[in-house]
Amino acid sequence: MYRIVALGLVIVFGTAVALLGGKVKETSGHDTVNIYSAATGKAELVAEVRRTDQAWRRLLTPEQYRVTRLKGTEQPFTGACGLPPKGESGVYQCVGCGTDLFRSDTKFESGTGWPSFWEPVSELNVRLEADASLGTRRTEVLCARCGAHLGHVFDDGPAPSGRRFCINAVALKLAPRNPAKREKATFAAGCFWGAESAFRKLLNKGVISTRAGYTGGDVENPTYEQVCTHRTGHFEAVEVTFNPAAISYKDLLDVFWTIHNPSRSDGQGPDIGPQYRAAIFHHGPEQRRLAEESKRELERSQRVNGRVTTLILPAKEFYPAEAYHQQYYEKRGIAPACPVF
Repeated sequence: MYRIVALGLVIVFGTAVALLGGKVKETSGHDTVNIYSAATGKAELVAEVRRTDQAWRRLLTPEQYRVTRLKGTEQPFTGACGLPPKGESGVYQCVGCGTDLFRSDTKFESGTGWPSFWEPVSELNVRLEADASLGTRRTEVLCARCGAHLGHVFDDGPAPSGRRFCINAVALKLAPRNPAKREKATFAAGCFWGAESAFRKLLNKGVISTRAGYTGGDVENPTYEQVCTHRTGHFEAVEVTFNPAAISYKDLLDVFWTIHNPSRSDGQGPDIGPQYRAAIFHHGPEQRRLAEESKRELERSQRVNGRVTTLILPAKEFYPAEAYHQQYYEKRGIAPACPVF
């Protein structure tokens, strides 16, 4: 495949596709957008939502119209953004088109007077644009499907993303349901920058989110500097949240075995030390069974030059790494440099 990337234009086999926040504008003249569905755990190609100004006024309340269509801002501490019933999860959707925007478990109290989230349901579902309307440089957040103004995003949020999506409550509606069954998988494969990058290639294909972090040790809330002393017992690891109806745990194991050298017991590539050991941290007996089965299958295949030393361990508390470690290569726009087996 030949691919040319320049000025936001990707040309693949002669087909021009403009990329902006998940938008796909094909040369056929039909405007569509790739939107992630929290219900199915997959991205789906759907038509953009376009309405006349009159139609928007009929659909929305005056305040919803002012904020989402005229780029207004509601007064702080005035908008109601409820939570789903205790023990349930929910998704906040766009009030204009119903696109899934933010999960309830990514909501946090920022003290600003507006609902705050540390990540969207998917980067496909929001569009980010530069905004200098108040004489300062900000980043506007819009719904990728209908163009509704939602709010702004800032780089002062909590880990693991380090971002704060400051959103007008009036632009959101809560769908109080558990949209997709979610499970967690945890893998250590050397440097967590490369491991996270590998699993993020499966975003919108069943993988819901990833986090780089530390696990397996006995020190609570370790820092990177502490882990590097080799005295915490922690591994550099990646936690993968996935929808088992869209991608199986075995599929994730297949990826894991390709991104590290399972015959190395002292680290990976040039990264030597106990925090770079390879391990599968299973979440329950079924994951353990599948992990052990996949390890035996690899040993029988004789694809590995030497004994398979990758560990299989029960999952322990996972501590997210510092914000600058999250999505390291993606944020910098560079190709992963960690060694791949």
